[in-house]
Amino acid sequence: MTDMPHQYSIKELEQRANDIRMDIIKMLEQAGSGHSAGPLGLADIFTALYFHSLKHDPKNPDWDGRDILILSNGHCVPVRYATMAHAGYFPKAELLTLRKFGSRLQGHPERLRLPGMETTSGPLGSGLSQATGMALALKMDDVRNRWVYVITSDGELDEGNSWEAVMLAAKYNPGNLIAIVDRNNIQIDGPTESVMPLESLKAKWEAFGWFALNINGNDIEAIISAVEMAKAVTEKPVVIIAHTIPGKGVDFMEKDFHWHGKPPGHEEAMKALKELRTLQGKIRSEHQ
Repeated sequence: MTDMPHQYSIKELEQRANDIRMDIIKMLEQAGSGHSAGPLGLADIFTALYFHSLKHDPKNPDWDGRDILILSNGHCVPVRYATMAHAGYFPKAELLTLRKFGSRLQGHPERLRLPGMETTSGPLGSGLSQATGMALALKMDDVRNRWVYVITSDGELDEGNSWEAVMLAAKYNPGNLIAIVDRNNIQIDGPTESVMPLESLKAKWEAFGWFALNINGNDIEAIISAVEMAKAVTEKPVVIIAHTIPGKGVDFMEKDFHWHGKPPGHEEAMKALKELRTLQGKIRSEHQ
């Protein structure tokens, strides 16, 4: 018997995503290194996947019927660790070992360290190829009703091997592959459109033979709807271009590329946690 995602309300999922953001801040402050903006921006997507859309079983991470989730932009793994802990893969207290010597929670995911982690993060841009290969392998084995999801960053699309995978998937269309692009418009050196312009991104994916959707990647209801639509498309592989706010929920981090690869210090973490706890001042908190 497997544990499947529970049917939570949108409000419950939004609260879960906010709790995950608070854990991300605590993890990064404790580690003293790591990436802030991307993980905070991806919290809604990971919440929607682990608590609604993915077939998975925290008690049996290698269950043969599970969906596969690949995180190509491995530096954003704090959001995956936090979400997995909330889902029951390991105790939440372990989150504070992020990037510590000997920890299972390294700065980039390592498949053999942590059950439920499907791949070890490699050079940026490699996740699309890994996911395409896995999806094609399932198709060759005539395995049905298992989906392969790959989350990739917009900055990764500067890498040519990303587009090799996009072409391959369009040619062989395994029918069970869903790519999600974290379109947060920043990378380590600045705005994506200054470093290497990507627009029109949707038109590019369509030109390569994919079915492409633009959504608000911080709207959990929109994420869930897009995934359901993607599953209904059978004639092409599907990409969901999820427009997210980097640093989402923390005013002084939002949309600032300087937080791409920087953790908060103690005072910054306290300020960030207060903002998240009060939804940027929208509610009062006894901890204010």
